[in-house]
Amino acid sequence: MKYWLMKSEPDECSIDDVLAAPGRRTPWSGVRNYQARNFMRDQMTIGDGVLFYHSSCDEPGVAGIAEVASKAYPDATQFDKKSPYYDAKSTRDTPRWVHVDVKLLKKTKLVTLPMLRATPGLETMVVLRKGNRLSITPVTPAEWKIVEKLATSS
Repeated sequence: MKYWLMKSEPDECSIDDVLAAPGRRTPWSGVRNYQARNFMRDQMTIGDGVLFYHSSCDEPGVAGIAEVASKAYPDATQFDKKSPYYDAKSTRDTPRWVHVDVKLLKKTKLVTLPMLRATPGLETMVVLRKGNRLSITPVTPAEWKIVEKLATSS
């Protein structure tokens, strides 16, 4: 089992949107970074843990615990000319972009970026690295345990 931090902008897909979705499940679409795509395509497996992270908002941070709920499959937004994620170079025979479905297990209290930065054991967490802009990053088992405890403690 692997662990991941997956960023979503709340105005596009928030933790509450996923809570309201059928089966609390949503496709993680719109990823247009090759490294993040490769994580989904080559390394993610059903059941992997996901830290659902709100980004590009007033208070970024981990907002819930989820899991990978599907294998990678072609992201339909790449074929939709009306989508901001349309890719003219991608074809149905040779899609460039994939996504996975993510199932929300629980909404948690928000673990903010400053909280993550101040927590011992998270100093080398990828999301905290200067200049990191990836929407999907790996999380070590030790980091997962620390963040899960922060998110679910009273």
